[in-house]
Amino acid sequence: MSTIDLNADLGEGFGRWRLTDDEQLLSVVTSANVACGFHAGDAATMRRVCELAVERGVTIGAQVSYRDLAGFGRRSMDVPPAELAAEVAYQVGALEVFARAAGARVAYVKPHGALYNRVVHDEEQARAVVDGVRLADAGLPVLGLPGSRLLALAGEAGLPAVPEAFADRAYTDEGTLVPRGRHGAVVSDPEAVVERSVGLARGGTVTAHSGASIAVRARSLCLHGDTPGAVRLARRVREHLVAAGVTVEAFA
Repeated sequence: MSTIDLNADLGEGFGRWRLTDDEQLLSVVTSANVACGFHAGDAATMRRVCELAVERGVTIGAQVSYRDLAGFGRRSMDVPPAELAAEVAYQVGALEVFARAAGARVAYVKPHGALYNRVVHDEEQARAVVDGVRLADAGLPVLGLPGSRLLALAGEAGLPAVPEAFADRAYTDEGTLVPRGRHGAVVSDPEAVVERSVGLARGGTVTAHSGASIAVRARSLCLHGDTPGAVRLARRVREHLVAAGVTVEAFA
């Protein structure tokens, strides 16, 4: 029987502004990638999401980013490796305070936005992220794109490397994500998202932007929470996965 984790980016608000419907999404997903204040999120938001996650039995993960509140962490930055490692550890540590207060622990780390895409190929930045995770907790799993430098270096450093897939993002033939600035980078048709989710969980394949079928072996499936109708779509995805015989459970 196939098994898949459902993760979503949560806590992506700041002050009075909220982007994601955290409470509703936490009734669907099994892992929560919680923004740690660098691309979104603040202390009160992190605390609230951690408390809700524990109430719903959802695993808490730290979503670390470049320091880019204005650009929502989607602008690539040239951050010196030592500085980036320290900032990754800082973000994990901040979330750990609220996770512990809620009765849990930070269970994994996932980069966000530009940092996520950068560490697919950039050896130096990927190593800095791994160094930052090890500084925070030498046993934390790292969630990332299959075949990325991040997961390769995480494995070499003794960290569990967890591959993930995206049902609502277009793929290149090489298995990387089509940049958001390109037409068709985001899959908006709900039926297509549901179909791709089942295909990824059951067969480990997805249709690339070119129309080719490519292999994407993943233990976790990301459901974006900042798209219109995100909660309704997430529920449909989970329902169809279960109906297809897929066990939905956290990887950590």
